[in-house]
Amino acid sequence: MVAHNFSDRIQEETRSDLLGFQGSLMYIYRVLACACYISRSGLTRRRQGGSLVCMMTSLTKISTWDIHEGVMTWASPEQPASIKLLTTLPEMHMAVTVDIRSTIKLWDCQSREALAINNLLFPCISLKAVFTKDGPIVLAGDTSGSLYIFRIPDLHQISKLKVFPYAVDELHCSPQNKWVFLSNTHPYILPKVFYMRSLLRTSEFSAPVSTVLEFSFCRRAFWTPRREDRITLMSRTGSPQITMFGTFDMKLEENGNRIIVAGHLKSRFSFHDYKASLKWFGVSDKNVIVFSTESSLLLFSMDGTPLQKLEYCHEIWRLWVDPLHVIVTFNDGSLEVYSWEERSQLLRRCYRLQNRKTLPPYGFIYQMLCDDMSIVQVMIDGHGLCCVMAYVLNICS
Repeated sequence: MVAHNFSDRIQEETRSDLLGFQGSLMYIYRVLACACYISRSGLTRRRQGGSLVCMMTSLTKISTWDIHEGVMTWASPEQPASIKLLTTLPEMHMAVTVDIRSTIKLWDCQSREALAINNLLFPCISLKAVFTKDGPIVLAGDTSGSLYIFRIPDLHQISKLKVFPYAVDELHCSPQNKWVFLSNTHPYILPKVFYMRSLLRTSEFSAPVSTVLEFSFCRRAFWTPRREDRITLMSRTGSPQITMFGTFDMKLEENGNRIIVAGHLKSRFSFHDYKASLKWFGVSDKNVIVFSTESSLLLFSMDGTPLQKLEYCHEIWRLWVDPLHVIVTFNDGSLEVYSWEERSQLLRRCYRLQNRKTLPPYGFIYQMLCDDMSIVQVMIDGHGLCCVMAYVLNICS
């Protein structure tokens, strides 16, 4: 299951006259289902450098790959316990892992050994590394409902607090890392948003500053790009299921001598198409919510006004949304790539990337990620084996 090279790869040329890209498709076989960018390419339409990806290439090993050159650039030694979670900090070219023994390790993806090691008391199920105004940190949520914050590069524990009676299932930081959203899948546990500064400057704040968002049955959350204080939540309830979207604006307020956080509900609407099974959603900075059903892509304004509907003959498996792109992955492995219109709230179709390799029976796309120069998909076949498909976007001459 370990991929040491790109010898099993196929390259296909595709073109997009709309965006001026030339794409090559390659396959990296026999990896585990986890990949994160470790290069800091950013989301722009300018080419700068190349895409580097950090992946779990076995149960006990991670490695980094140059997507454009098709070569492995670094590999960790075999670890004594199976790796459970992986996240990266592209700003510092670092990776963080947690294994099944709840050991957290920091890697610079150059040295042979880990830079720092620490431990959690309970199994970790959510992990994120971010660069804040107070420096780089790692946030980890465990099965007991506690949130840990560790300092980089020594993994010193800055703080630990009890958030929920059960696990911290979801952890999402706002675009500039001012806020931390935490949720649990239990239907009657409401999500919380913490003011990041209060978690890091424990001597300045007597207690963490947070608020509870009145939005039950929360299943997914998405911070609005380029809008630091706005978050949209999605819930699924009832039989037949009804999907609800709620958008909140976070704000710091004064209450006497205390600073408090308030989550102001800006809009809420329900989607009542009982035949549709909603899977994924995202938000643009123009107050547009985009989500996918089994075979269609729907755009609504923040208040629930329908804007656009795109239908397909294939089943949708994954949806990627960022400030520039909306990328739809289908059950045949192909991709439909869209860009946000500059002067409207609609999407513009850019190109379709065909998958020249037929997906195996019962296979599915486990993960998809994109930067300004590549699109990466992790695919799992019917036997639990994985491969990575990378589309490299090169500016045409």
